[in-house]
Amino acid sequence: MPRLSEVIAALEKLWPPERAESWDAVGTVAGDPDAEVTRVLFAVDPVQETVDEAVKLGADLLVTHHPLYLRGTTTVAASTFKGRVVHTLIKNDVALHVAHTNADRADPGVSDALAGALDLRVTGPLVPDPTDPAGRRGLGRICELEHPVTLRELVGRAADRLPATAQGIRVSGDLEATIRTVAVSGGSGDSLFADVRAAGVDAFLTADLRHHPASEAREQSPLALLDAAHWATEQPWCELAAAQLDEISDRSGWGLRVHVSKTVTDPWTAHAASNATPIPTGAPN
Repeated sequence: MPRLSEVIAALEKLWPPERAESWDAVGTVAGDPDAEVTRVLFAVDPVQETVDEAVKLGADLLVTHHPLYLRGTTTVAASTFKGRVVHTLIKNDVALHVAHTNADRADPGVSDALAGALDLRVTGPLVPDPTDPAGRRGLGRICELEHPVTLRELVGRAADRLPATAQGIRVSGDLEATIRTVAVSGGSGDSLFADVRAAGVDAFLTADLRHHPASEAREQSPLALLDAAHWATEQPWCELAAAQLDEISDRSGWGLRVHVSKTVTDPWTAHAASNATPIPTGAPN
């Protein structure tokens, strides 16, 4: 079986830490480099639920997209929820490794997985990485549909294909409008509106759209907007990343057992439509 340091070296070839944004916190958070790794769990969030899932599974390594400590801290006391995560990891010999914006920029990366979940053909990055001469890396993806669909049909596809959450898919635009091209960006995407407009696409699928940027985008162009839950737009990456590590394991003869968490860690647990009976807590819409 490989040591943790060997598995981490392989992961950092997929998602080099130097390609992360300067504000990001990626890399190994906990773990003994010399410890053996037999089982790996991929998840979006390093919260207590996914750490407990890793322990129950018998995983030696938990790989998450979101950082545990994005900003500095002065304590890992178990009286804090993040400190309790650290204590659980260490007590149970579970390592934690984070691939965040370096996985966003990768080829393939988070937005490739999102596009794949909706059967969209990627034609290039939305914001190209200037250090990539091949022009394949970068933030977001510009995509084409196999054949034109209405916005209503695209929304239905997104609702069917992405993991169920309380939010579902929020939509802005004429539901009967024809959609041929789509920009996608896993995670928060309203900082990319200028790039989306420059791409000239018919629709933009992302998460965490705020009122003012979305309103301004709609006023400036007939761009259709699909706003999914943040977690739902990034969870498909876990499947992609697990498959990548599986391939490395097979090629290296490691025999790793690689899993993807099915735990829904989206923070929103219910959605009540206007003038409708509220949905019971925990029931997705």
